[in-house]
This record gives sequence, structure tokens and C-alpha cells, in this order.
Amino acid sequence: MAAPTTREEFKDYIMRKIGAPVIEINVSEEQAEDRIDEAVSFWRDYHYSGSQNVYLKHQITEDDLTNGYFPVPPTILGVSGIFNLNASIASGVGGFNVSYQFVLNNIEDITGYQVQNYYQTMQHIEQMQELLVGIQPIRYNRHVNKLYIDMDLNTLRVGNYIIIEAYDIIDPASYSEVWADRWLQNYAAVLIREQWGSNLTKFTGMQLVGGVTFNGEAILAEAREERRAMEEEVITNLQPLTYNFMG
Repeated sequence: MAAPTTREEFKDYIMRKIGAPVIEINVSEEQAEDRIDEAVSFWRDYHYSGSQNVYLKHQITEDDLTNGYFPVPPTILGVSGIFNLNASIASGVGGFNVSYQFVLNNIEDITGYQVQNYYQTMQHIEQMQELLVGIQPIRYNRHVNKLYIDMDLNTLRVGNYIIIEAYDIIDPASYSEVWADRWLQNYAAVLIREQWGSNLTKFTGMQLVGGVTFNGEAILAEAREERRAMEEEVITNLQPLTYNFMG
């Protein structure tokens, strides 16, 4: 069978992966759907394939300045920074710009054979900017969807833009390739197996016709151990390279 491209195909694939229809999987439709939601949520939070780095452009309004915060879309997992809003020590227009003047006076070295001095000077200017002007502290929580910038917002102008660097979720409704992700498939299967084992433990000791007995404890213990190993692996090795954002 081809890789699943819809949620329903994904669920059917997972149930077959566990053992259906050869084995009756004692999990309700609602429980299976809940475990899939849980798997997708964990995958988005911790796996590098579950989110993407984006830049959001937001035009400042009067309401933003009155409220004291800037709205952020609900799909954003976390905010890693914003483009600098403060006046720069290197600011200026045209020929009065510090960077422009430096390049103008060192154009022969830069285009000829040396760029080390230019690079070091730009780094120094950036460091001075950070020390003398500062970087705006920001606060964000993914469950509130509001970005707070700790600065005097009266210095901002209505109609100007702020650029937000953030991490956005990968939505299966827009990207059907999500359902073919191997790690997500294995993790969803483990969660449903854990639910199956948990359900069967309620019938421990019950014997069926032919002497068959339920062994929910073994299924539950095996699934929990596999879940622990998978979560440890993804948190340790499979997170995005830049995962220090605020969420």
C-alpha cells in the first residue's frame, strides 16, 4: 500500500501495524483518535520535522500600542526573536550611515584582497549596538498568543512593521506528507498499543473459550517502555537545531 496521505488512511495503517484485522484491537474509535492527536502534538513540539522556522510581518496598529502587546497566530509554537526596533548607533541616511562610510573608505581592501577588517569592524559595531542601545526583551506564551516587547511602545509608529522570528507548526491539513512520517507512525502505534494494554488490564484473569487469557499487563509494559525510549530519543537527538525559543 502507498504511504497514507489522510488522517483516516493513517489510522487504518496504524491499526494494521498493531495487528488488525488478524487480531482484535480492543480500542474504541474515540480512543484511537485521541492517541493520534496526542502523537501529532508531541511530534510538533519536539521533532525537527514537526515545525518550521518562519518570519512574520506585523503592521503596527493603534490597538497594538493601546493593548501593550502584538497578536500572534495560534499555530505559532514559540518566538525566538524580533528584528531590532531601537535606533542604531550605525544609523543614518545615505552618506551619513556609518557602515556606508566604512565601506567607502575601505573599498579597495574589501574588493581587492582583504575582508577580515571589514568583518571585524561590523562585528564590533554590532557589539557596540548591543551594549549601548540594547536588545528589546520579549515575552510570549503559546497558549496566550500575545507577544510582549518590553520597551516604550510610544516610540513605535502606527503603520510601521515588526518582523518576528518564530516556529510554526506543520499542519497535516495543509501538508499531507505528514501522515507518511515514519517516526510519527511508530509513535502513534505505540500510544494506541499502550491504550490497548491499559484497556485489557481491566480484564486480567478473565479466560475465554479455549483457555485463551488476556495479557494486557505485558502489552502495556512493552508499549510504555517503547514510548519512553522514543520520547527520550526525540528530546535528546531529534529536536530542531535552534530550539531555545520562548513558547
